[in-house]
Amino acid sequence: MNKPFKAIAQWLLILVVTITAGHTFAQNSPLDPTAKIPVDPKVKIGKLDNGLTFYIRQNKKPEQKVELRLVLNAGAINEDDDQQGLAHMAEHMAFNGTTHFKKNDIVSFLQNIGVGFGNDLNAYTSFDETVYILPIPIDKPGNLEKGFQVLEDWAHNVTYLDDDIQNEKPIILEESRLGKGANDRMFKKIYPQLFAGSKYAKRLPIGIDSIIKNFKPDVIRRFYKDWYRPNLMAVIVVGDIEPAKAEALVRKHFAGLTNPANPRPREYANVPAYASNEAMVVTDKEATSYTVSINYPAFKESPSSTVGDYRNYLVKQMFVSLTNQRLQELTQKENPPFLFGSVSFGSYARGYDAFGAFAAAGTGDVNKALSAVVEEIERVKRFGFTAAELERAKKSMLANYDRMYNNRDKTESDNYVEEYVNNFLQQEPIPGMDKEYEYAKGLVPGISLEEVNAVSKKFKDDKNRFVYVTGPEPKAGEKLPEGKDLLAAIEAKEKADIKPYEEKAVAATLISKEPAAGKVVAKTKNAALGTTELKLSNGITVTLKSTDFKNDQILMGATRQGGKNSYGLSDKFNAEYAVPLVSTMGVGEFSPTDLRKALAGKTASVNPTFSAISEGVRGNSSVKDLETMFQLTYLYFTAPRKDTALFRSWQQRNKSQFANISANPQAVFFDTLNKTMYNNNPLAPVMVPNSSYFDQVNLDRALDIYKERFGDASGMSFTFVGSFKDEEIIPYIEKYIASLPATGKKFAFVDNKVRPVTGNKQLTVNKGKEEKSMILAFYSGEVPYTEDMDLKAQAMSEVLNIRIIEELREKVQGIYGGGTNGGLEKYPYTSYSFVLQLPCGPEKVDTLLKAVKKEFVDIVAKGPDTSYLNKVKIQWLEQNKVKMKENGTWLEGLMSIKFKGDDPDRFLHAEKYINKLTPKDVQQAAKLILDGKNQFYAIQMPENYGNKTPGSGEQKKGF
Repeated sequence: MNKPFKAIAQWLLILVVTITAGHTFAQNSPLDPTAKIPVDPKVKIGKLDNGLTFYIRQNKKPEQKVELRLVLNAGAINEDDDQQGLAHMAEHMAFNGTTHFKKNDIVSFLQNIGVGFGNDLNAYTSFDETVYILPIPIDKPGNLEKGFQVLEDWAHNVTYLDDDIQNEKPIILEESRLGKGANDRMFKKIYPQLFAGSKYAKRLPIGIDSIIKNFKPDVIRRFYKDWYRPNLMAVIVVGDIEPAKAEALVRKHFAGLTNPANPRPREYANVPAYASNEAMVVTDKEATSYTVSINYPAFKESPSSTVGDYRNYLVKQMFVSLTNQRLQELTQKENPPFLFGSVSFGSYARGYDAFGAFAAAGTGDVNKALSAVVEEIERVKRFGFTAAELERAKKSMLANYDRMYNNRDKTESDNYVEEYVNNFLQQEPIPGMDKEYEYAKGLVPGISLEEVNAVSKKFKDDKNRFVYVTGPEPKAGEKLPEGKDLLAAIEAKEKADIKPYEEKAVAATLISKEPAAGKVVAKTKNAALGTTELKLSNGITVTLKSTDFKNDQILMGATRQGGKNSYGLSDKFNAEYAVPLVSTMGVGEFSPTDLRKALAGKTASVNPTFSAISEGVRGNSSVKDLETMFQLTYLYFTAPRKDTALFRSWQQRNKSQFANISANPQAVFFDTLNKTMYNNNPLAPVMVPNSSYFDQVNLDRALDIYKERFGDASGMSFTFVGSFKDEEIIPYIEKYIASLPATGKKFAFVDNKVRPVTGNKQLTVNKGKEEKSMILAFYSGEVPYTEDMDLKAQAMSEVLNIRIIEELREKVQGIYGGGTNGGLEKYPYTSYSFVLQLPCGPEKVDTLLKAVKKEFVDIVAKGPDTSYLNKVKIQWLEQNKVKMKENGTWLEGLMSIKFKGDDPDRFLHAEKYINKLTPKDVQQAAKLILDGKNQFYAIQMPENYGNKTPGSGEQKKGF
């Protein structure tokens, strides 16, 4: 996705397009470039007599689960002028009543079999497609049949009752409201020019609010009748099911669908090339930073179909990756020209491709950012890349294919589903991983520098571009460039004297001096957890958990008590940014840029972590690059790198990024509530960074803090989970972990006594020009910690989330989404916390507050209805089945057992504790948390929303 489109990311999905281009083949390529790309023999593709396409694949990861999709090859682009936004609303209406399911019955049925609304059950609408997502657990008889009935009803049995349509309108408008703000206002000025002359310029999927408010029911029924038809549909079935059974269900439920007698043609919108060179500068008083975008003309692209097309795809990927690496290098310089820069190929328009470039300038010099991006593109156009750059790109690409190939028989069903969706909609090839790996191994080594450099010919001679800048209104005395200035700056750079890229040699090995290995001094087995426990000669402990969940994935985590709370006010920001600083400057002899080059072709990464109460590292690797992960770990503990220029670059970028953050209404709201909630305690956690914070960071002191926390590994507990054998990983542990400096010092976290406000308090912040509000509520208090009560509190939160959707969304029609999150914490002090978040319109604030507080009162007084708790329990049980076969779950679980002293039995047998939950348990948690004495409500209202303040309490404008 091109960065300029971030403003509508919530409405759009990336269109994955595989593209073709001219090429020159290396003489030694063993693959025939004209050969057709086959379809993976493990997927069955068929077509019913009515034109409906189906894809079926048996896949047992996860077990006892089937992923269903209904894919419609129609979206916002197919709307008539009076239907703008109704393709999206038609998707919503599928959940509001069908022939076999009354309003909300679909959601309720699926919740009852463990499918969560939003996180599992979902749908999306884009310009050219609508996709319905339905995962079905099949451990109980009848689930799959009923799931197919849901899918069939979505295809042709949505009822579209007048009342249901009217009741859904406010919810659609609330979804629209979520996107409103400075970015949206600026984007809507730019977007018509971006797709000038095309229907895409008038078909944003979210639609037009006035149409949503006022359309007659027959208008949306017309859309459903015209476009929801079998010859534009695909049904995808992937999962733990016999293919013959799956096909029988497809035929049973979809063979009877019929097409209209006189179907409207499914036409595709054209995107004409830009007729002239144009530029715009668009500002908004609530924008926080400047962005620059260069958009080259779109061109038609046919779907890939041959081995030669696949080669061209790989070449283009290399071109984009290498260009972006050069742009990233510019951000590492002192006084960097931009915060972030990138190029990409892609388009929202079906059947089109386009080259584009983007830079985020923060509050910096727009011309400088633009000139830097153009210069780098021009450098590539004139001189291309170096042989060393290409070699690294090849290594990285092949390493990625190695990893995917090694894990091919452990691929989750939803990954296959996405491939088949793209094949149906865009004819993206689906040869299967075996064949893709064969292509990569056969094609990548022979790709030449000339081929990659030639990609620039696609846009090299394009003179008509659309360039735009977005950002805050200039301050008094400041002046932004005009459109003509942007075009002049580009023209000047394209004619300027530019030198070729200079390749810098980097060290061949990560570690210049081999560490003196330590030893494993004790080894025990934990039969219950299936782990091996090691004690090393330097006192460090290690937990090993070998799994077969993936064939080529090893995860690492290390932690101990400690953290930022160990430092006082004078070191607050030195501690806060110590780890980001080290990540910015690099380790050993390697800057981040040099490290990336040194790691080309390796699948390994390590990142230090530093929280309020702990420190440690996280990492991952492939099997072949396991030692590299250990070497990186050793460097992060022993050799953080000091680089004054990179420090200044980091400081300047962050100051620029946050210098104008106070223009953002929501940032003001969060910052004000955070200060109020902690009584302006200067040690309160940072919620919204301020540019002044970065001036307070002292490089030497921040580096000293990092060394204090990581230079002594005493008390660290390491955990490794994944595809390894104990006897193969232990030598690396002895060499790189047992050799870490460890003095035996005792590390512990510090309770810095920072606490939220006590009592009942309400804050109202008036900020923002949009009719847009936010309700946030915080319930907190100190109570003894038990894992049992933590589980009950989480269950209470999930029950309330179901009630909030049913009552506040479906009945009050006051929100699109919202909910609660609650639980208990053991450290740094035993406590509970519970948070409510409801984005809404200002006119609904009082109504929503009344409604949600009633839900709180009811669950305290009566506890939850058993049916709601059962939905939560079933969903948790289904999630647990899947999670317990994931390396990440085991890493987190084992680390928590070590750090917090969690009961291993609750991790191993979570289903036992979930099944034991009763309504009385949830009521007990509700009484503890929602009957508490500490309740803080913070409400954001528009800055000019009359004189009405919801509820009562302190009123501020923020900052």
